[in-house]
Amino acid sequence: MKATIDIPDELYRQVKARSALQGRAVREVTVELYERWLAGETATAAPDPERWLKDWLNDADTAVRAAPAGPPARSELQKDRSRLDPA
Repeated sequence: MKATIDIPDELYRQVKARSALQGRAVREVTVELYERWLAGETATAAPDPERWLKDWLNDADTAVRAAPAGPPARSELQKDRSRLDPA
């Protein structure tokens, strides 16, 4: 069945962009949301910003500890950038 609905322009742009990044059609996303709604699934609660930041910082610490020994990436990039600059 085809249906026409009015969606705020900005919301539609965001949905279209995100679905494109996932390689999905807007129609596919819309059908999935209708199915979830009919199944009684509720939207997840908004993330707690403080918890998110704490988790993000913990992940960053873990990544830094797991980084290989050697010069930091920033100095390596600067060295390459200097190499390409005209003298």
